[in-house]
Amino acid sequence: MRTRVAVAVAALSLAAGCSTAHPTAHSHGVPAAPKTATGSLEQLAVKARCKPDIQTDARELRQANCSTGQGRYVLLTFATDRGQREWLNSAEDYGGTYLLGRRWVAVGDTGVVAGLRGRLGGTVEAGSQHHQGSSGSGRSDGHSGHHTS
Repeated sequence: MRTRVAVAVAALSLAAGCSTAHPTAHSHGVPAAPKTATGSLEQLAVKARCKPDIQTDARELRQANCSTGQGRYVLLTFATDRGQREWLNSAEDYGGTYLLGRRWVAVGDTGVVAGLRGRLGGTVEAGSQHHQGSSGSGRSDGHSGHHTS
């Protein structure tokens, strides 16, 4: 009887410890993303541990190619929420995996985007989630004008 009580107490203690001792983990053991990052392209690149290779430097949109040990991705910042939404709507045709923050997007393979989410926070979406009614091509390297090479 004592053994059962000890096991039950240990199990409850362990369960309680998992839910309170690890505020950055979900109950399923998956790390929670940090608060969604904000800032300029350069500030986001620092948080993402990227030395940005600037490809587009316009007032309404800035774009850089980045690389990690997991692969390459494109990091974009937008001057307005509307500009970001319009870009995402047009990107739908090209599929891919997107990490979305306020006025920024990172585009890359699923594994790369998952790693970035651990540093930048944000919401992960597949291309088909941006625009209902289109299936996309399944490409994950950005789209015309937004290449990752």
